[in-house]
Amino acid sequence: MTVILGLSGGIGSGKSTVTRILDELGAVTIDADALVHEMQAAGQPMLAEIAATFGDDVIAADGSLDREALGAIVFRDDEARARLGAIVHPPVIAEMMRRAKQAVDEGVPLVVLDIPLLFEGRLNGRGSGALMDFDATVCVWVDPETQIQRTMARDGCTREEAERRIAAQLPIDRKRELADYMIDNSGSIDETRRQVEELVRGLTGGRLSGAAAS
Repeated sequence: MTVILGLSGGIGSGKSTVTRILDELGAVTIDADALVHEMQAAGQPMLAEIAATFGDDVIAADGSLDREALGAIVFRDDEARARLGAIVHPPVIAEMMRRAKQAVDEGVPLVVLDIPLLFEGRLNGRGSGALMDFDATVCVWVDPETQIQRTMARDGCTREEAERRIAAQLPIDRKRELADYMIDNSGSIDETRRQVEELVRGLTGGRLSGAAAS
């Protein structure tokens, strides 16, 4: 039996670190953000629809999406963010479901769907969080100050901008409350790995060789 795990967290919480560990343990991970990047590449229909909706200013000189320009629009405007979601979510959800089904058909013990707005979707009834089924969910958590500092370092933005981007999502403590499990990613990588291995063993009964051997 395949376990479908929904993984989420806040901006700067380190979801990619946890996903990398899950990959190493043998899980099949499907990253919603990576799919979005694929579908928003130059020449893709999604990019054309974004340009038609938000204007040519969100397209860089090389024809790619100017994510900073688009982010400046959607992180400040709930309506604009909803319009972007209506463009992005349906094709991304369809592709995630296709890949998850393929993994289930292959008998993979654990499939992880990495969805940044999983809990927001469940609460507002939109997006992949609302339209996909999970056997369990996990929140990658850090304390709010660490979240701000990591976002500033990762994105090269000011504290004010980091706080604005974080505020556009559900508070990370609320996500932790809604999740079935939590990974505290505030400490060392070894501490995070130990928690992930324990979670995987519990979910799969040791059927993943990487987790069973740890």
